[in-house]
Amino acid sequence: MAAEESYPDDLKYHPEHDWARIDGDEATFGITWYAQDQLGEVVFFEPPEVGATVTKDETYAEVESVKAVSDVIAPLSGEVIEVNEAIGDSPEKINEDPYGEGWLVRVKLSDPSEVDALLDADSYRDLLAQG
Repeated sequence: MAAEESYPDDLKYHPEHDWARIDGDEATFGITWYAQDQLGEVVFFEPPEVGATVTKDETYAEVESVKAVSDVIAPLSGEVIEVNEAIGDSPEKINEDPYGEGWLVRVKLSDPSEVDALLDADSYRDLLAQG
């Protein structure tokens, strides 16, 4: 059962439909409600390795749905310190709880100032409204 549409105010958003929950110099990444809705039912998540470096605006993982394989874009740069292993067994968590149990990776940020370039929830909603 997919989640209701929402864009939590405590998150930062990347225009490629990714979110970041900032916690000091670490961040949790995931895809937004809009992204999972566009994908449809997620059937597979291919994460990066722990220790891998991710670069803002570049692909760091793949999500496969019944419709397509999509690249997941990093909203910020850093080193992957944790991967959500639960999604390997239950990729539907990305659809059911994209901001909670459906998180993808945790990253130690290499340049926390990059956060300033991300969108807040209102700006992200505006982006979606423009289509």
